[in-house]
Amino acid sequence: MSLSINNQSLSLHAQRKLAEHTNDVTRLVSRLSSGMRITSATDDPAGQAVAGRMKSQLTGMRQAMRGINDATSMLQVADSTLSSITDRLQRLRELAVASGNGAYTDSDRNTLQAEADQILSQITEMGNGASFNGQAIFSPASENGTEDKKKRAVLDSLKAGWLSAAEDMVQQYYGLQGDGVTLKINLDTTDGSSGVLASVTGSTAPGSDVTLNIDMADFSDMSTPDGGSGPVYDDRVIAHEMVHAIMLRSTSFNFPQWFTEGTAELIHGADERLAGALAGGQTAQGIVDTITGGGFSYEAGYVASRYLHDKLKSMGVDGGMKGLMTYLSQHQSADLDTALDAVTGGQYQGLGDFMTDFAAGGASFIAGMDLTNADTGAIGGLDADGGPTRDAQGVVPESGFGTADRPLRNFKVEYPDIGGGAALRNRVQIQIGASAGELVDMEFAAVNSSALGLGGLDMRNTAVALLHIDDALALVTEQRVQVGAYSNRMDAAASNNQMASMNLEAARSRIEDVDYAGTAVRLTRAQILQQAASAMLTQANGEPRAVLALLR
Repeated sequence: MSLSINNQSLSLHAQRKLAEHTNDVTRLVSRLSSGMRITSATDDPAGQAVAGRMKSQLTGMRQAMRGINDATSMLQVADSTLSSITDRLQRLRELAVASGNGAYTDSDRNTLQAEADQILSQITEMGNGASFNGQAIFSPASENGTEDKKKRAVLDSLKAGWLSAAEDMVQQYYGLQGDGVTLKINLDTTDGSSGVLASVTGSTAPGSDVTLNIDMADFSDMSTPDGGSGPVYDDRVIAHEMVHAIMLRSTSFNFPQWFTEGTAELIHGADERLAGALAGGQTAQGIVDTITGGGFSYEAGYVASRYLHDKLKSMGVDGGMKGLMTYLSQHQSADLDTALDAVTGGQYQGLGDFMTDFAAGGASFIAGMDLTNADTGAIGGLDADGGPTRDAQGVVPESGFGTADRPLRNFKVEYPDIGGGAALRNRVQIQIGASAGELVDMEFAAVNSSALGLGGLDMRNTAVALLHIDDALALVTEQRVQVGAYSNRMDAAASNNQMASMNLEAARSRIEDVDYAGTAVRLTRAQILQQAASAMLTQANGEPRAVLALLR
């Protein structure tokens, strides 16, 4: 090995090693002082990229947690509002029940209505006023669907009492009842105003359903609990048609038209129809001749049925027409000839005997009818049976033994779709995670009084008022259940975020954080090597002095 002074390779080597060890000490001191294994991309490029993505995810999760907490607070406001509205609706229901008390006067009911109006205003204020961070929670829409209001009014009346009252009347006065098939309500048939108001279609075949067709052109006025105006109230029309529906399912229904229509008229009375015919120029004998001559008119059918009812009672038939109808129900293959012979013990050996009797005595029977009093002539009433007066408005009771959920005991009722559903809902979107698709859509329907179907609530019509209030309670309860479900989902999302954040933080720490024990050992080693390299550099720098010894 040669000696030189221009090139000190040993010094350069020692310098290089000293620099390396110094860099190691600097890097290790930086890690220990910052707590980070990766202080720059040069430390671990791949690890730095992975840790960076994890840090973004963690930041998003922390922000999502704040959003979840805000959503939970908003849902608490919503639930509190719905709870208050429920309390108000319960008070409304108390008022509606109180309004049905017969001991109350019209003045008392006006007072109840005044309080109800104030409660409805409170409900609207609470529903439209509920907000969080300055934004309304519930939809401000004035209705929660697109239902046909006129059809809704008809269905309300059917549910609230018309169907059940008619069923009870037919059972009470005729001894007939349905056989459990489905009665379908059809509101989409019409022949124009003042034509066929309603009709029943179906067959006597076992298990065959029955359809009650209602012409909305004639059932568009629900201004009174009885529907329409006197004397032809809509509840009387329904009672008439329910006679057909029940006879269809409980007898052979193979009878003359005057009998099927006349008995349907007799259930609610038709004195005003008969009086109109007489005032229009018809004679009593002419009305009788319509039936005996094989023709038909509603007033003639009514007179013949009422005459038959009177004759059956005089012959000792229990309940008059009820005894005849009961026989027809118990012997469903029997026709009217057979039934008359059986129930009268041969006094009427068939329909011919009755027609002969009616032809002779029908006109005088009409002459003896009181067509000027308030009683309609309905079976069971003052004129027909010496019972209480049953006027046009009260001849059909407000309700029977059925309920709004099951108005008929001996039929299943199928109502038509009249629209509905949520026409407008307030939508709130919550980010529950760090990724773009981690969203929860929350929808809030309108809960003001109009949207709940309580606009124009008339406490004087107790049955319909209770029906509407119960429907409103169901809507609010449904919305509150939804709010509770949203709250549970927020709790689940928060728990999931917390767990995911904890695991992700641990994973990021394993990549990015410094291992103090191992790093401290490496620092000690690097410091020793640094000191050794420094000492060796000193030795290497002294080597050129050996050249001087050669030059002496």
